[in-house]
Amino acid sequence: MNELSGFRGRVTSRDGTTVAYERYGDGDGPPLVLVGGAPGAADGRALAGLLARGFPVVAYGRRAHGGAEREIEDLAAVLAAAGPGAAVHGTGTGGALALAAAAAGLPVGPVSVYEPPHVDAPLDRVSACVLVVDGGFSPAETRRAARELAAALPRARHRTLTGQTHEVAPHVLAPVLAEFLAEEFRAEGFLTEGFLTEDRGAGTGRS
Repeated sequence: MNELSGFRGRVTSRDGTTVAYERYGDGDGPPLVLVGGAPGAADGRALAGLLARGFPVVAYGRRAHGGAEREIEDLAAVLAAAGPGAAVHGTGTGGALALAAAAAGLPVGPVSVYEPPHVDAPLDRVSACVLVVDGGFSPAETRRAARELAAALPRARHRTLTGQTHEVAPHVLAPVLAEFLAEEFRAEGFLTEGFLTEDRGAGTGRS
């Protein structure tokens, strides 16, 4: 992949904390916000580069301290900057944060999560469509937890990526997310049926 460059910006969270973000791509689709699996600098650049072929993608740096409530406020500020109807994808603890934010009533579009740990949030309040993904080579308890999470959510589906572990390959995950997002955005009337084509799709990896 070529060197990825994007617009860098900052937003102010509810408690006055400055949150840095990067926005990639100028696709026609609604935006996607990536929530990294650990606090610190924005990550997921490889995944962003693949998905930005079809969707504007926003990645931001999570704060190191402050607790779940403050992190939800940070995500709310980033979502406001991303634009209406933004989807959210979270890996690991980022997935747990994405679901907690959706349960708290943040205006999110479709949500996807990859192997989140225990989600301490009222899952019955998550109204968004959710894709729960795990790796075929991940521990059995991790895969079982992913299936149970999908079953506990009101509107969710589960997908296992063959040969993947918790360190999922971006080129394998990207087309699965792109397909899910395109399907959900089309259902909501944001995209046309011909949006996700072979030459515009996000990557070529398959599970």
